[in-house]
Amino acid sequence: MPGVKPVRAGWWNAFRPWTLHGAIVPVIIGGAVAYKDSPFDALAWLMFALVLVAGCLIQSATNLLNTYGDYQKGTDTEENETRSPELVTGVLKPEDVKRAGIACLAAVCLLGLVFIWYSGWDILVYGLIGVAGAGMYTTGASYKYHGLGQPVVFLLMGLLMPLGTYCVLAGGFSWEALLLGLPNAFLITAVLCGNETRDYSEDKASGVRTLCSHFTRDGALRLYLFENFVAFPVLAVLIVFGLVPPLCALAFLTLWDMRGLIINAKASSGDAHANFMLVPLAFRMNWHFGLLLAAGYILNELVIPVI
Repeated sequence: MPGVKPVRAGWWNAFRPWTLHGAIVPVIIGGAVAYKDSPFDALAWLMFALVLVAGCLIQSATNLLNTYGDYQKGTDTEENETRSPELVTGVLKPEDVKRAGIACLAAVCLLGLVFIWYSGWDILVYGLIGVAGAGMYTTGASYKYHGLGQPVVFLLMGLLMPLGTYCVLAGGFSWEALLLGLPNAFLITAVLCGNETRDYSEDKASGVRTLCSHFTRDGALRLYLFENFVAFPVLAVLIVFGLVPPLCALAFLTLWDMRGLIINAKASSGDAHANFMLVPLAFRMNWHFGLLLAAGYILNELVIPVI
């Protein structure tokens, strides 16, 4: 991609640790609701830490198997190696990357046994769905190539991950965890939308049928902006109707991030660097919004009762 510095090929880029917000934020959201509903002792905090580890392993497995799947299907080539150069340049071997992804999923399954011991069999449903979602993004069912990447991310990472976290820590189902995770579900989906919009031309040339490829490039960009912005009115409605605590409004501080994201998006059609920044700026939005949302929720629980 002209104007964009290629990344350094290797395991660091293959794992993509900077994407772990996608798992950490929803786990924190689910954990915040569980903290309110259930007493946290030392064992509960240990379980929370293990859920964070499991979430990061699922995200890492998705990254690794996506690299492997895109290479096997011919999506990643020497012409667009700035995205995932590990396999097309021969720095890593395809089977090694595949095995690393499977190993991450195997570790999640082992942690799942601990969660079943701690909270019961209900968590098995969330675990199976999460492992299947990570494993079949670009391998097996390859739902990315059928335009289903964004809907599945919205459901699995945005909604089911907070619910699964709550299930481990407090047991059962929580409407509050679902609703609190809803604004963040749009933002984590927007990260993937930014990825699909950034890679729009390359995906079109490779015949990759992502959701954004069904629109014009301008249409994909509008979807990206919508998914980032809609988190704010959704949160406002939840607060107004008393469905989440008022201090969750701390997340509105990220409207400043939204301003920069909009300015960058407007320049992205003709500027390679701005096009590249569609994803990092969505990363930042997701991090800041999600952490402030969870912080506001916890502060409401700790401060309001004292007042």
